[in-house]
Amino acid sequence: MSNSGASRLQHRSWRWLGRGLGLLLGTAVIVMLARLAGGIDWSAVGQALAGMSPRLLLAATVMALASHLLYGCLELLARRYTSHHLPTLQVLLIGTTSYAFNLSLGSVLGGLACRARLYTRQGLQGGRIARIFTFSLVSNWLGYLLLAGVVFTVAPPELPPAWGLPELASGGMRWLGLALLGLTLLYLGLCARHGGRVLAFRQHLWQVPHLTMALAQVGISVAHWASMGALLALLLGGRAPYLQVLAVLLVAAVAGVLTHVPAGLGVLEAVFVVLLAHRLPATTVLAALVTYRLLFYLLPLVVGAAVFLRLEAGGLRRSDAGSAERAHTDPDAVCPKSEACPNSGAKHQSQRRGHHRGGGGVG
Repeated sequence: MSNSGASRLQHRSWRWLGRGLGLLLGTAVIVMLARLAGGIDWSAVGQALAGMSPRLLLAATVMALASHLLYGCLELLARRYTSHHLPTLQVLLIGTTSYAFNLSLGSVLGGLACRARLYTRQGLQGGRIARIFTFSLVSNWLGYLLLAGVVFTVAPPELPPAWGLPELASGGMRWLGLALLGLTLLYLGLCARHGGRVLAFRQHLWQVPHLTMALAQVGISVAHWASMGALLALLLGGRAPYLQVLAVLLVAAVAGVLTHVPAGLGVLEAVFVVLLAHRLPATTVLAALVTYRLLFYLLPLVVGAAVFLRLEAGGLRRSDAGSAERAHTDPDAVCPKSEACPNSGAKHQSQRRGHHRGGGGVG
C-alpha cells in the first residue's frame, strides 16, 4: 500500500472512531436527560429563576460580554499573525460576532462562514481568512489544554459518591491533566525553537508563531475559559467551589464537541446536573444554566446578528462605491470593448473618419 493510501486509511479510521465515540456519548447523554427530566420540578426551576436579583443579573451580563470581548482579542492576535491592517474596532466586532454565531451554529457555519463573509466584504482573500480562522481555533483550544491540565491535576472534577469511582476522579483525571499540560508545553517549545519558520504538515504549510505570540495566545484563551467558569460560579450563587464548577465546564465542553449537538444543547445541562448532584439540587443548577444560556449564548447572538447586518451593509456600500469609482475612471468597466456599446462604437467610428479625412489632405 502506498503512503497516500495508508494516510487515507488512517484518516478514515480516526474519523470513524470519532463518530463512534460521539454516538456513544450522545446516547449516554440522551439516557441521562431522559432520567433527569422525569424527576425535575420545573416549577421550582421557575421560582429559582424569578429569585435571581437584578444586581446578580447585571453583574452576570457584564461578565458574559467581557468573556466575549476576551475572545475577540484573539482576533487581534490573528490580525498580527496574518499581517492585515483592518481597524481594531472592526476586527473586534468581526471576532466577537463570529464567536457568537459559532456558539449556536457550530464552527463551520458560525466561525468560518461568518468570518469569510465579513472579511471578504473588507477586502481580505480566502487564504488569509482561512489562516485567521485556524489561528483563532487553535488559540481557543490551547487555552483549554493549559487550563484543563492545571484544573484536572490540582482539583479534578468530583464524581458523585453513588458511582463508587473515587479513584477515577483523583487518579485518572490527574494523569489526563498532566498529559494536557504536556501538549501545551510541547506547543510552546515548538514556537520557542521554530518561531517564524514555515513547516509542512500533511501537505499543509504552517507558519509557526513566535514564542511571545504563543504565550499571548495561551494567556488570552485561559482568561476567556476562566471567565466562563466564573460566570457559572456567580450564577450558582457561590454554592459550589469555583474550581469544581470550572472543572465540570471543561468536561462539558469536550462532551459537547464529541456529540456534535448544536450549542451543546442538553449536553451542558446533563453534565452539570450529574456532576454537581452531590452538591446542589438539580433545580438550582438548571436555573443557573438557563440564565447562562440567555446571557452567554442568546444575548450575544442577537447583538451579533445586528452587528453582522451592519458590517454587511457597510461592506456592500464600499463595494458599490468602488465599482462606481472604477466605472468613472475607466469607461470600459461599464461597457467593455468586447460588448456592443453604441456610444463607444460611434466614438471609434468618428475617430476613424477623422483620421481618414486628415490622411487625404496630406496626400
